Amino acid sequence: MKNHEFNQYAIHPVVSEIIDKYEFKKPTPIQQEVIPAALRGENIIGQSHTGSGKTLAYLLPLFNNIDETKSQVQFVVTAPTRELAIQIYDEVRKCIHYADKENRWRAKLLIGGTDKHKTMEKLKDQPHIVVGTPGRILDLVKEEALDLYHANAFVLDEADLMLDLGFIEDVDQILLRMDQEVQTLVFSATIPERLQPFLKKYLTNPTYVKIQDDTPSPASMEHRLIPLRHRSEAEIIIRISEVIQPYLAIIFTNGKELADKLAQELQEKGMEIGLIHGGLSPRERKRVLKEIQNLRYQYIVATDLASRGIDIKGVSHVINAQLPKEEEFYIHRVGRTARAGLAGTAINLYHEDDLPLIQKLEKKGLKFDFYDIRNGEWKEVKAHDERQKREKKESDIEKQAWNQVKKPKKVKPGYKKKMKRQAEKNIKKIKRNNYKKK
Repeated sequence: MKNHEFNQYAIHPVVSEIIDKYEFKKPTPIQQEVIPAALRGENIIGQSHTGSGKTLAYLLPLFNNIDETKSQVQFVVTAPTRELAIQIYDEVRKCIHYADKENRWRAKLLIGGTDKHKTMEKLKDQPHIVVGTPGRILDLVKEEALDLYHANAFVLDEADLMLDLGFIEDVDQILLRMDQEVQTLVFSATIPERLQPFLKKYLTNPTYVKIQDDTPSPASMEHRLIPLRHRSEAEIIIRISEVIQPYLAIIFTNGKELADKLAQELQEKGMEIGLIHGGLSPRERKRVLKEIQNLRYQYIVATDLASRGIDIKGVSHVINAQLPKEEEFYIHRVGRTARAGLAGTAINLYHEDDLPLIQKLEKKGLKFDFYDIRNGEWKEVKAHDERQKREKKESDIEKQAWNQVKKPKKVKPGYKKKMKRQAEKNIKKIKRNNYKKK
């Protein structure tokens, strides 16, 4: 018996060996929920944050059911980006190595940007495990180089990102070519309403697993808020660049059009900017990532693709040019920094419409500091709730003052102006009384 708690599940000794090689002692919260359900063959919708152990939560039970005597695809894992697919494939290869099954469990990585004809040649012996991007997998299925009909399980990772990048239709076409009884496991940081038709179509009686993150941000992380007021994002980011010295800063925008616009504005102001979003060709994205690794840029303008779909190391600052609409996306964005115990800073440009999101994040335990940049220096400013309290107080005084205004029994010309003057006098009187009480 191995020295870990995973043996409470009905796992094969080979899978137990994999866990032992990883030196895991007990399952993470999402693994506790997903592994037994996946072993029972249930359809699963899993929602959890980055770094929760999600990948092994679905890989371990799928490895448990591999029949190496059958030369056919047994499970498929799809990811929205090549970079993410490569990360998952590396995890698959590690599991195969730990299981000492290099010559028995065959896995293939199927992504764009590689020679399709060479890939088709290698698929004459069908792999047991397929990991890849939906476009390339679908292409090879249509070419009849890949047969997925007999696969037992299908995994859709980062489903909301798949939806945003426009790949959900390819996923739909892949599933139409698979057995209707295939076990389907969908994982996503958020479950947007637009994803519901897909989930209802392919997941019968799914088990829903949602892991709440009690510590949404490391203690070493600082969260600063800068009011936009009537200034442009580019103008404030230029000011920020004058007072910080990042090792690497990611500037997040809400969508590729805004990313293109902001990158151009910052370049016109003399900043050297890297640009990452789903609208770039695979070759262009690969080039930019290589330049980032070679430390060509201090600043990268990016969409949410970079918060989960791409692994960028060494990020010291995250700047939200626009705050996202959902809490989970904020957590994923700022999660790019303050890793491995290092410090990190999130700088957020905000306007009044963002206050509900900020308040929700504060309820989760995040602490925001309110700043602006004046004369090349950070200056603390009043928090949004103090302003709201002041506005509420002003509103209460105004209401009280109007309540004290007597309405005339007979309406005469100019009565509204008289009432307004009386209300203004009452406001001054109430304020004087409040001041004396203090």
